Amino acid sequence: MNKFKLVALAVAAATSVGIAQAESKFTLGAGIGIVENPYKQYDNDLYPVPVVNYEGDSFWFRGLAGGYYLWNDQSDKLSIMAAYSPMHFKPGDSDDRQLRQLDRRKSTAMAGFSYTHATEQYGFLRTAVLADVLDNSNGFVWDLAWLYSYTNGGLTLTPGIGVEWNSDKQNDYYYGVSGSESRRSGLNSYDADSGWNPYLELTATYRFLGDWSVYGTARYTHLSDEIKDSPMVDKSWSGLLSTGVTYSF
Repeated sequence: MNKFKLVALAVAAATSVGIAQAESKFTLGAGIGIVENPYKQYDNDLYPVPVVNYEGDSFWFRGLAGGYYLWNDQSDKLSIMAAYSPMHFKPGDSDDRQLRQLDRRKSTAMAGFSYTHATEQYGFLRTAVLADVLDNSNGFVWDLAWLYSYTNGGLTLTPGIGVEWNSDKQNDYYYGVSGSESRRSGLNSYDADSGWNPYLELTATYRFLGDWSVYGTARYTHLSDEIKDSPMVDKSWSGLLSTGVTYSF
């Protein structure tokens, strides 16, 4: 059972293999992830995704995140955790002349708490509260979702529905336009407030040849008005797709 959901690709790497390999202490693998950004005329991000997963009684590590269990039983798991968030904006990756004049937004590290509650028949609740710890956005992200896993032979499907809340500092760092940027680029200045982003996701895993598995995760996020109204943005949604192969020990 996966323990967390983060921003963009950090989620895809950890969630996909977490569902498939819950019973395995150690998993290795590799994959790729594609992130569809909402920025104007912006290149899609393609990431290599190394999969190094460990599940212990006290510690866990999955994809781009790891944590320490404060509570760990069959139904409830509470962790203190840290993760790398690859969310960023590079002006040179946009073909829009105005966006190329803006400042760069950096990826960051986030830390906080994650919690899951599993039921026998109705799926599981997953939530996490994370804060930027590298003094980039100084923002907070709260994620809340309900998921259900269905297994038939070697195939496991896990659909989910959730919502992500971004604080005003989180949104403003990645989607706001400062006065100096406005004068330099010609875009209107923009201060973003906090907002809610509902999403749908689906993870599929297939186990073959004993300990080998293939996985895929897709996520569609409907962006809040605070993001859609930014002069940096020309979409009402963002998305990600991750797929790869793993081996469990």
